[in-house]
Amino acid sequence: MGFEGEKREEEEGVRMANDFFWSYTDEPHASRRRQILSQYPQIKHLFGPDPFAFLKISGVVLLQLWTATFLHDATWLKILIVAYFFGSFLNHNLFLAIHELSHNLAFSTPTYNRWLGIFANLPIGVPMSVTFQKYHLEHHRFQGVDGIDMDIPSQTEVHAVKNVLAKSIWVILQLFFYAFRPLFLKPKPPGVWEFINFTIQLSLDGTMVYFWGWKSLAYLILSTFVGGGMHPMAGHFISEHYVFKPEQETYSYYGPLNLMTWSVGYHNEHHDFPRIPGSKLYKVKEIAPEYYENLDAYKSWSQVIYMYIMDRTVGPFSRMKRKLSTKANKSE
Repeated sequence: MGFEGEKREEEEGVRMANDFFWSYTDEPHASRRRQILSQYPQIKHLFGPDPFAFLKISGVVLLQLWTATFLHDATWLKILIVAYFFGSFLNHNLFLAIHELSHNLAFSTPTYNRWLGIFANLPIGVPMSVTFQKYHLEHHRFQGVDGIDMDIPSQTEVHAVKNVLAKSIWVILQLFFYAFRPLFLKPKPPGVWEFINFTIQLSLDGTMVYFWGWKSLAYLILSTFVGGGMHPMAGHFISEHYVFKPEQETYSYYGPLNLMTWSVGYHNEHHDFPRIPGSKLYKVKEIAPEYYENLDAYKSWSQVIYMYIMDRTVGPFSRMKRKLSTKANKSE
């Protein structure tokens, strides 16, 4: 990979990053995909929807909505505890289900995936499934491209988040940065599907408040918020593309939380083959191990969060960026 290392300045003996990593080659996944498929064409048999996605999503949605109604008269302390240790796992699972659906991996018909995404969105409390798909597919097609890939922190973030305290606050609020960054930096006009997503979500929220009260809705919102902050599940936000090693811009996680996160931890495999559902991504590594065994990977998302906060040379600048290439990958 051709890249220019980040510029650094000495501060109290610690080398602090003050620029992104800049790559002068295309993102690595399209070329690796071609190499793997030429050597292992049978991987194409893994392409296609997960036949159990609808059932898995429905079970989590119904369980979380029932939990919210059950807590309608609970104390705020109980709501917070249940939200962090239980509801956060369910809502983050649904967030990653929406990620799966953005790649049309529940049904062959895209419209059906969109409807299921709106359904999966319900316990999250805030309408986001349709908008997420628009920006996420650009993240795949234009990984790291300056001004297009909204997964990369803004200049405001990188200049403000410079120490352990600031990074800790950023991690706690990272879901807000993740959600609002594209709306400020690269806003897209809402369409009919956003309106449908918005209307159905607010109808569910209003129904929850009308029949069970504000505490039930608060539980859903808290589950989303705490599950996207200082929480083991949220470690994937950092582990996927934050550069701890300049030669590598995407990292996989091979740990037990993949069972609850649609195997999003297999992130190199996912970017190499976004048409393979999470339930089959492990097979990619089994079929073509030589392409993945030499790549750095993680076994703990909690450890990733700790390293990000405590390593003073790592921060929002620790991302690979590139200019738009005429060879930019146009396929999902």
